[in-house]
Amino acid sequence: MSTIEHSATLHAPPERVFALLERVEDFVDYSDLIEAIEPLGDAHYRWHVKAVGMDWTFDVVITESVAPSVLAWESVDGVHNTGRYQLTRVPEGTQVALCVEYEIKNRFVEKAVRRAATPLVNRVSQQILDRVAARLHAGE
Repeated sequence: MSTIEHSATLHAPPERVFALLERVEDFVDYSDLIEAIEPLGDAHYRWHVKAVGMDWTFDVVITESVAPSVLAWESVDGVHNTGRYQLTRVPEGTQVALCVEYEIKNRFVEKAVRRAATPLVNRVSQQILDRVAARLHAGE
C-alpha cells in the first residue's frame, strides 16, 4: 500500500475543527476539485471529483468517527483506499494530520499514480484545511 500524509495546525480547539470536518457534505465548499458529494445513507457518500482533466466518481463509507479526535473512511469501489484525519490538541490549537493509503496492484501504474496523487492530495488537503480555518475564524 502507498501512503500520502499531510498535516497542518489550525488555530482552534479540536472540538470546533472536528465539528466542521465531520460534515462530509460540506467538503464540496472546501475544495475546487470536489464537484459534489451525495449522501447515500448509513455513513456512505458518493464523491464527484474533477482532477487531472478527468471526472472521478467513487463511494466511501465513514469507518470511524470519534469526536473530537478521529474521522476515518474507506472506499467501497474503485481503487482501494482509506483515509484518516487525526486531530491532536496542541498549544497553538489543533494539529490535523491526514493519512491516505491506497493500493494499486500494478507497480508501474502505482508509480505513475503516486507521482500525480501525492501533490494532488497535498494540494486538496491544504485547500480543505485553509477553508476550514477560514470558517473557524468567521465564527462558524
